[in-house]
Amino acid sequence: MSECVCVCLFSDTYPTHTHLRVSHTSPPISMHREHHMTSVRTLFIKRPAVGFLRLSVLAPSIMMKILLLVCVLTACVCADHHDSAPLRLADAAAAQAFIDSADVAVIGFFQDESARGYSEFLDAVKQMQELPVALCSEKEVWAKYGISSDTISVFRKADLHQEHLKLSEAKKVDSAGLLRFLIINNISYVTEYNQASAVGIFQSSVKTHVLLVCAGGRSASDQQQKLFRDLAVKYAGKMLFILVNGADKSNSRVLEYFSLKSADLPRVGLYDVTLDQKWLMASGEITTERVQNFCDSFLDGELQKQRDAEDKTEL
Repeated sequence: MSECVCVCLFSDTYPTHTHLRVSHTSPPISMHREHHMTSVRTLFIKRPAVGFLRLSVLAPSIMMKILLLVCVLTACVCADHHDSAPLRLADAAAAQAFIDSADVAVIGFFQDESARGYSEFLDAVKQMQELPVALCSEKEVWAKYGISSDTISVFRKADLHQEHLKLSEAKKVDSAGLLRFLIINNISYVTEYNQASAVGIFQSSVKTHVLLVCAGGRSASDQQQKLFRDLAVKYAGKMLFILVNGADKSNSRVLEYFSLKSADLPRVGLYDVTLDQKWLMASGEITTERVQNFCDSFLDGELQKQRDAEDKTEL
């Protein structure tokens, strides 16, 4: 709990000791007054990790206005700090609920705040605000997920995978390295393709990739991307669904690989890492039914049979 304390000493015409406590488990500002006679007009402000600040003023009325203003501002600062702090998981049920709540969830299993990599982990996650992050020091939860020492774990639904980084085994632990670890392993139901995500995509145990190659990047309002995500849930653990921004020059090789031009977009393609083969869904409207039939035809082996027939014809 973040807590900020302000103490004010006024002249003898006002309550001389006013104690304001700001916390996140009580109303924003509550005041408790103790009456002591004094002629000192001084304001003391205490903030966590800062100590006391002292302000001397002339009029008690001005002092009260300053006090209230400082308390309001301090409450806002404390609230911001509280909101940015990772959630702390108290038991196995809370941990499972947290993991179930997102495509990708990250838990820092640390014994305490002095553990190796703790501060570096907090620095790294601040740069990935969109990624759900929690902390856990409860050994009951550690046992459930097979954690024996301080570890950063990524839980993914798209490929039903858990990635564990044991900090005791890491040669070097710094914020940049941990940030890269999180970026690489941020494989969601639909992952936008880029240089960093490509590493995690090809490291995944799921070797069949369904690509939506479009003329722009991720968009929450794009209906094709929405249907793509809905299908990704259905094929979790079997196929990875990848969004490729065809307008990004760094992705030009993807278009070349599928023999596509910008004017052809959007299109849906499929690539299997194990077979090192690609297929392109026939041009036309991209609908849930067509994409699902395209995926099923690969899982059923029909696409592979068509490829084999085409190869024999060419011979």
